[in-house]
Amino acid sequence: MSDTPFGFGLPPEEPEDGDEGKKKDQQSGGGQGPANPFGFGDLPGAGGFGGPGADNPLAAMFGSLNPTDLGAAFQQLGQMLSYEGGPVNWDMAKQIARQTVAQGTPDGTKDASVGAAERKAVEDAVRLADLWLDDATSLPSGSASAVAWSRAEWVEATLPAWQELVDPVAERVGAAMGDVLPEEMQAMAGPLIGMMRSMGGAMFGTQIGQAVGVLAGEVVGSTDIGLPLGPARKAALLPANVEAFGKDLGVPQEEVRLYLALREAAHQRLFAHVPWLRSHLFGAVDGYARGIKVDTAKLEDVVGQFDPQNPEQLQDALQQGMFQPEDTPEQKAALARLETALALVEGWVDAVVHAAAKPRLSSADALRETLRRRRATGGPAEQTFATLIGLELRPRRLRDASRLWASLTDARGVDGRDDLWHHPDMLPTAGDLDDPDGFVHREQMDFSELDKMLGEAAGGTGSKPDLRKKDDETEGDDAE
Repeated sequence: MSDTPFGFGLPPEEPEDGDEGKKKDQQSGGGQGPANPFGFGDLPGAGGFGGPGADNPLAAMFGSLNPTDLGAAFQQLGQMLSYEGGPVNWDMAKQIARQTVAQGTPDGTKDASVGAAERKAVEDAVRLADLWLDDATSLPSGSASAVAWSRAEWVEATLPAWQELVDPVAERVGAAMGDVLPEEMQAMAGPLIGMMRSMGGAMFGTQIGQAVGVLAGEVVGSTDIGLPLGPARKAALLPANVEAFGKDLGVPQEEVRLYLALREAAHQRLFAHVPWLRSHLFGAVDGYARGIKVDTAKLEDVVGQFDPQNPEQLQDALQQGMFQPEDTPEQKAALARLETALALVEGWVDAVVHAAAKPRLSSADALRETLRRRRATGGPAEQTFATLIGLELRPRRLRDASRLWASLTDARGVDGRDDLWHHPDMLPTAGDLDDPDGFVHREQMDFSELDKMLGEAAGGTGSKPDLRKKDDETEGDDAE
């Protein structure tokens, strides 16, 4: 191992001919000038340490340094190595995400504070969207407020949800790092394992931060991936991304904003008035994560060849992916449960929004198809999450679910369709998506006795909760 810890080379000796010698030395590549103060060398794809688009997490953290920045850089590296928190360094994740947002999107658009006119436009769009949705669903408005976020504000608001999604898988990696060494070596290698876990938390934080930062440049609201990422009952749109989304569609910007507001408001209704849905979705993600096994062979290679002079090894291992779903009936069932849940949420939103928009917006069909394709293909950030946590948060059966909800509307009406959200056991299954007509015309299950028992146990009347309760009734109850 190198005599200099972590590959940090000593400062170059002062040339005898002063400043002229410094220039010659830097031009000839000798020594290590300020452009590469840590001696890591030029990493592939990094454009030199701290270069634009650097894949090296240290480059993402430090950027282009000059000698006056060295103290802060060493302090930050010390914080990374001394991290003793959970499996992901979320402070670092937030920092990297905000730095990624500040760099702008590939098309050159930069993040900016949202102005008063944009905030009013979003508030008006969400208010009108809620009026239109009243005719398309029995669920009342779920938006207590409407907000317009910058990309940086989206990062801040959604990080708690990402933490809930990512920590279960990252925890498995942290535990696996200590398990790959023989037991008799673990006591001796304690400091190394501790350092590796700190580095692992930092690398995971860096990767998650980069992915969240990129995703912040793509999303148009708080529910784009079918999960409630933002605060409850707060409908949110990102004006800069809404404008970028509609740029080449040939559709008036007002219609684009209104259609996206319809989708955001529909998601908010569902998550606000189906109280078990959020925990059901996040529980499905957690259940799937518990069935993921770490590729210990790959991890053993990383541990066995780990060189403190090359901390980016852990980063490379994460980028290549080290998670494999276990090929068991339980894991297959967990994946099917998660994919079906995501498809049912997105399918319901798709069907309800189309019913509300079709009679009123000439561009409804075009916008619907664009959103469907966008959700089906995903973006680079979603691919990063698939590599990191072994899971693609995409509703593979969106079209099937949308057709089923539309058929239910025709057969049972809006109330009959939305009544299925009373209980998860009433929802269609993956098999029902294969045979929607069979589900639509199947005799409806009678949950009255179960509802009565649950109601009595809760000290109530035994009747089902009325999901169609209107906002004015709710406000009246609150006033009382």
